[in-house]
Amino acid sequence: MTSFQRGQLERIRLHVLPTNRFKTFAISLFAGLPLQEDTVTPVALIPFVLRRGTASTPETIKFREKLDDMYGAGFGFDVYKRGDAQIVQFRMDVINDRFVSSEQSLLASSLRFLGDVVTNPLIENNGFRAKYVEAEKETLRKRLEAIVNDKIRYAAERCIEEMCADDPYRLHPLGQISEIQSITPESLRSQYERWLNDAALDLYVVGDTTLEEVTSLVGDAFRLRSGTPSAYERPVTKHDVKEVKHVVDRMEVSQGKLNMGLRTGVGYDDALYPAALMYNGILGGYPHSKLFLNVREKESLAYYAASRLDGHKGICTIQSGIEFANYEKAVAIIKEQLESMRQGNLSDLEMNQTKAMISNHLREMQDSAYEMLSYDFNSVLTGKQRTAEELLKQVQDVTAEDIVSVAKQVQLDTVYFLRDRKEA
Repeated sequence: MTSFQRGQLERIRLHVLPTNRFKTFAISLFAGLPLQEDTVTPVALIPFVLRRGTASTPETIKFREKLDDMYGAGFGFDVYKRGDAQIVQFRMDVINDRFVSSEQSLLASSLRFLGDVVTNPLIENNGFRAKYVEAEKETLRKRLEAIVNDKIRYAAERCIEEMCADDPYRLHPLGQISEIQSITPESLRSQYERWLNDAALDLYVVGDTTLEEVTSLVGDAFRLRSGTPSAYERPVTKHDVKEVKHVVDRMEVSQGKLNMGLRTGVGYDDALYPAALMYNGILGGYPHSKLFLNVREKESLAYYAASRLDGHKGICTIQSGIEFANYEKAVAIIKEQLESMRQGNLSDLEMNQTKAMISNHLREMQDSAYEMLSYDFNSVLTGKQRTAEELLKQVQDVTAEDIVSVAKQVQLDTVYFLRDRKEA
């Protein structure tokens, strides 16, 4: 399979995958900064405001018409965290020129559009346009309020918040509602300048092009100060849990949300990472997992029971929905599954099914340009080059002993329970 070609243009690292498998160009710009309490909220707001208009196209309707002129090119963004970094990802997809009768290069037009959005913002009176800032502050507020209203998401966030109370990872990548009101057009512009100057910038392009062509186009499209690309700091994944935290929150809920936070001690760049993937898959990652079969199906204790691995932070989280009265029993049975993993109670069926599920996902990833570039971005974040093909083979080679090695260093850190307001 063709691999990504690497380059650099001033402060932007370039990653280009030349391929004619897709009829479109997939473009992503990742801009990452360390998670920090004083910057997380304004940084989260920045892309919301940038999408409203630029210095060259200040009106939002004209801004969107530009995308229509590029045969309906797609444009969007995400704000999330990986390890201890807050990352803004801008995405564009545009059809390859050879499938339409375009008079100009649509790849060039898309990169100019993206460069304009990111490096040529609309500035008025030394700040961003006030009405855009106020409107997008409300958008951000509603996004954060939606998390509180979604009790499954809320419980997951609260578990991490308690688990990582002394760690920047406790912060939600969209920031804090309490910080939104104080943001002004001028203060946001100031934060934007710092973000643009300090962020680690990685531009990915997947499609029928070359590194040379992209390098030339990016040089014309982005207005950045000179310098070298910023690097990501490696998060600490090794922790020694002294005492398990037990946290209970009470809200108006009809179903309890039991979440547990585990420290795995295994990061993405660790040799045991493939075994950690298997550990999570067998524990609660799939419908054949121990949590699903024992907590949900056999004991009928949970409406849902699953686990999720964050390989960048070395954290595995368990989520379940239970009746309030079943709290003690559910905690006990979940702990039994953790102990079962430590004891090496792993059947051939569990091993084979989990390897098949992970392998299928890695193979299906090759059918999506965005999945491919997002996977490759892991190497930038961690410094660990591992192709999907290499990971697939490593997963197939994982033994029960490898999984037990992971299980023996997994430590229960936090037990979080969201329940009703009635006293037990």
